[in-house]
Amino acid sequence: MKKQTSFSQFSNNSFFYWSLLVLFGGIILIGLLAVHQMEHHGHHITGMSQQIVWGLPHVFAIFLIVAASGALNISSMSSVFNRTHYKPLSRLSAMLSICLLAGGLAVLVLDLGRPDRLIVAMTHYNFKSIFAWNIILYNGFFAIVFVYIWMMMEQKMNKFSKLAGFFAFLWRLILTTGTGSIFGFLFAREAYDAAIMGPMFVIMSFSFGLAFFMLVMGLLYKLDGRQIGDYVFNKLRKLLGVFIAAVLYFVIVKHLTNLYAAEHTDMEYFMLFGDNIYTQLFWYGQVLLGGLLPLIMLYGPLCKKSRLTGYLAAFLVVLGGLIQIYVIVIGGQAYPLVLFPGMEVTSSFFDGTINSYIPSKYEIALGVSGVAITLLAIVFASRILPVAADNLSDEYVNPHFKKK
Repeated sequence: MKKQTSFSQFSNNSFFYWSLLVLFGGIILIGLLAVHQMEHHGHHITGMSQQIVWGLPHVFAIFLIVAASGALNISSMSSVFNRTHYKPLSRLSAMLSICLLAGGLAVLVLDLGRPDRLIVAMTHYNFKSIFAWNIILYNGFFAIVFVYIWMMMEQKMNKFSKLAGFFAFLWRLILTTGTGSIFGFLFAREAYDAAIMGPMFVIMSFSFGLAFFMLVMGLLYKLDGRQIGDYVFNKLRKLLGVFIAAVLYFVIVKHLTNLYAAEHTDMEYFMLFGDNIYTQLFWYGQVLLGGLLPLIMLYGPLCKKSRLTGYLAAFLVVLGGLIQIYVIVIGGQAYPLVLFPGMEVTSSFFDGTINSYIPSKYEIALGVSGVAITLLAIVFASRILPVAADNLSDEYVNPHFKKK
């Protein structure tokens, strides 16, 4: 029998709470020190170059931004599609999406080389640039989701939460499509030039965001001594499996389409069958570790009843997602620009050669600090806002529950 859901703040042990804040704060401080070093000495101390201008920090930033959109999916299904069994998770889902976006944008801003120049991007718009549109999309996402959370928490405004959820749902689809289109519109890069990048990023967001949500929810509820029933967990497990399969489908379609087009054939052989790190990351990291193994853990007859394998599958999806973004961002830049199609080009400026990239400790520190910003925001917000359902047991959530 389904009962009325009540929400409250997480009230875990104060010592553990402050320990987490200190831990994440320390990681953020290390990231800020790395930013200071890159600002003071210049980006030549990083692994980036004139050939590879988007490095590891961009990988973390894009992953967090994409996952932010997907984390809101649980809340959207409750409000927009009337999936009432997700309603107890809706507040945590919306809060998590804001924290993920904040962490991703923090890394993106600090990796600009001149963060103080952000004010120019916010006041002078070139509407022919997808980057200018993304400034509007990111700020709009914050505003809409904040309003959405307020309407869910304020009882007098609950009647408007469905409408706010609908706007949040549309906005996040546009936002993620815009993020993917950054790559899809870069015609000069053989690895990026594909209209499918927009919708592929949308389905990637569903997978990454849900996996991150499952891990955070499981950890917070475990630390606070709250129960998660089999009904909720199995719903999330099955949904994650569908999203993983959909991501693999889009990846297959993208690469098969490029193999069919003669202009992309060389690039596809470089990415899929080359003797390089990106080929290994694609097959062993993205496809195997982030796709096939999680599917086995979620649907395998020996694994599907285990909570541990479910959470492990979510962790592998997050890890595989980072690898997938790395292959897209870094691998796409490593393949040389085709300046003169059909001709062999060599010069002292590395034209026609595979570009090398090794992330520096400064880039690693900055990227990890973005994750720390997200986690610190989650811990802090969940302690002061009533975002957690008090009970997710089958008795409270499952509409078909019957006592034995």
